[in-house]
Amino acid sequence: MTEKNPTFSSRRRSAILTSCLLAAVVGFLWLFPSIWYTATDVQSRRVWLSPQTKVKGWSFGEEPVAESAERLLVADSLFNGAFTNQTDRTVVRVFSAKRFTANSRDIGLFVHTPDRCWTQGGWRLEPVEPSFVDLTVHGVPMRFERRVFVAGGHRELVYFGGLVGGQPLPYRLDHNYSVALKYQVKRREGVTDTAGAGQRAFDPLFWGRIWDSFVARRALMGPKQFVRLSVGIREGDLAKADKELQDFLPLWLQPVDFEQELEEWQQQQS
Repeated sequence: MTEKNPTFSSRRRSAILTSCLLAAVVGFLWLFPSIWYTATDVQSRRVWLSPQTKVKGWSFGEEPVAESAERLLVADSLFNGAFTNQTDRTVVRVFSAKRFTANSRDIGLFVHTPDRCWTQGGWRLEPVEPSFVDLTVHGVPMRFERRVFVAGGHRELVYFGGLVGGQPLPYRLDHNYSVALKYQVKRREGVTDTAGAGQRAFDPLFWGRIWDSFVARRALMGPKQFVRLSVGIREGDLAKADKELQDFLPLWLQPVDFEQELEEWQQQQS
């Protein structure tokens, strides 16, 4: 009878233990998001902000979204166009994108904000304060990023914000802001890093919303909506442009029940 090799048995037990620990770690990481990211804003109801095409005193013209942008967003619902005031011809440009499903392989709706897309499209970002504004839209408190973009002699005031799970975000959408400012400086210097990828990788602000979401225990993934609206700044009157957007916002977006719209969309897919 041969005796068992104690060294072999010890190595075998160690390998089994290591495999079990690795499996436990993988299982924990797999389940952690569903356990941790469960907090909700108890003071805020769950809604979608439904874009309207008919606003009294305004005429609407739909504008197609570029195919490349559609593929990039992978949105389930897109709304893009411009409203023209029938009295003073003020033009408010609007955009809404909704994602009813959550797929980790899809790029987030909040990744390509105007700070990134507009500057790469040739607009110049003009620093302005405050860089965000807190508004209440039909009882829903929302923080909108506030920007001024310039192209040629035209200046455009832009607001953008979003919802996740039918509720306001616990983090700002300013993750591309500092990189955009650096990007346009480098572009003037002739540097050809068109995407600014290297700058984003080491920019603390870019990763900030992930940490803010973790601390708040609010999901980054899940059904979400991104909204943007803008208006030209006439005669340099920024305060007037702010008022125009803030007055128009609740006219364009109307609250609808979160679960009901989500269910209706799911039924359409079946």
